[in-house]
Amino acid sequence: MELFSLTKALMSVPSTSGEEEAVGFWLRDHLQSLGWTVELQPVSDNQSNVIATLNDTPRLWLSTHMDTVPPYIPPTEDDEKIYGRGACDAKGIIAAQITAAEQLRKQGVTDIGLLYTVEEERASTGAKAVNLHPLAAKCEYMINGEPTDNDLAIGSKGSFRLKIKTKGKAAHSAYPEMGDSAILTLLDILDDIRQTKFPHDDFFGDTTVNIGVIEGGVALNVIPPSAEASLLIRLTTGREPVETALQNVIRDRGEIEVLSCSEPVKLLEVAGFKQKVVRFTTDIPHLPNWGKPLLLGPGSILVAHTKNEFVLKKDLHDAVSLYLNLVKKLLNDESAGNAERKT
Repeated sequence: MELFSLTKALMSVPSTSGEEEAVGFWLRDHLQSLGWTVELQPVSDNQSNVIATLNDTPRLWLSTHMDTVPPYIPPTEDDEKIYGRGACDAKGIIAAQITAAEQLRKQGVTDIGLLYTVEEERASTGAKAVNLHPLAAKCEYMINGEPTDNDLAIGSKGSFRLKIKTKGKAAHSAYPEMGDSAILTLLDILDDIRQTKFPHDDFFGDTTVNIGVIEGGVALNVIPPSAEASLLIRLTTGREPVETALQNVIRDRGEIEVLSCSEPVKLLEVAGFKQKVVRFTTDIPHLPNWGKPLLLGPGSILVAHTKNEFVLKKDLHDAVSLYLNLVKKLLNDESAGNAERKT
């Protein structure tokens, strides 16, 4: 299937996080029709990772995720771009990787595998499930795909997802002195967090905090007895110093519920490719058994997760060439570089 048609076909199968069953079946059938051996690795009752091979011991794997953020946006196109959910994050990447893998196969390169995971957008559940797969021990290189503008990412920040919860005492709003507002306490904590200086790293940059969701209260005329805020912190160090700083700010005013955490990672550097550090998090921290990690893909993270998500058709074509060159270099050049994981 031609590159653009493959991209649009994948995008036409809705697959928001937790609902990847149909796209997994579609990929299985498509890859089997091309002659790949395909395993569906169950992750939950309706989620399976897709693992495709050409031989029993692939040294190098191309990988990304099948899930998307909501809402589903069907694909459209013009002369320059393909629009819609998953265009760049990450179904266009899947299409580019499969196209590159098929071209490599025609050139006699069969020492490659394809790995497509579920639920990367929430907690990398698929990556965690596949990390102990027997094929991981035979993998030397893992090229993960995310929208990096076709630059080779040599580092990516970590992510720390958490909730801060506060409790108060309900009372009639006409007599606020009889109650204790959990929302006001939460707002005080969040204001203190906004003033907190979190760690800086010369390689990864600044630690940043996004207060993404605030919830609380029961009615306009009731002093709120409970409240919570969901935060996503982009880590440039390990989790410990950041969590310690949060505990020092919150003290006994509230409690932390940890949702997930991914450490920042340094990735393989390869000569001849434009390189940069990216601020987002990927499946890579949850795939430590899958060889030396690399990160490259078409599209911009700045339009991912937006209603105007798109990928340039030129970037899809360029990505195929980049994957081809990168795979050949890695399989033929044992001195490509050294991967270092930051802890």
